[in-house]
Amino acid sequence: MMNSRDKGARGEREFAALCREQGFDNVKRMQQYCGNTGDAADVSGLPGIHAEVKRVERLNIYDAIGQAKRDAKKLGRTPVVFHRKNRCEWLVTMTADDWFNLYRESELSNGV
Repeated sequence: MMNSRDKGARGEREFAALCREQGFDNVKRMQQYCGNTGDAADVSGLPGIHAEVKRVERLNIYDAIGQAKRDAKKLGRTPVVFHRKNRCEWLVTMTADDWFNLYRESELSNGV
């Protein structure tokens, strides 16, 4: 039986591989040594993003985004939760304010 730490690590590796498939070749799973790097992100390589990765069947998304916000604030990054459960696709959750900020900066918004 897999413990939660092993499942979390597997989810982080799986998400990092998905990022690489999408062309983000520098994304890697972080070793969880906050004291060494000061960065508590689950993966690195998405500039400006604090990635919290959750691979669980039941997720309290508000707890997860709260954790991401606390960790991202220290580093001035946008907190984002990437999550999925078994037999489901990856989802991305972030605050509406952060989403609107990213959207405004993208070419999709047509300068709104």
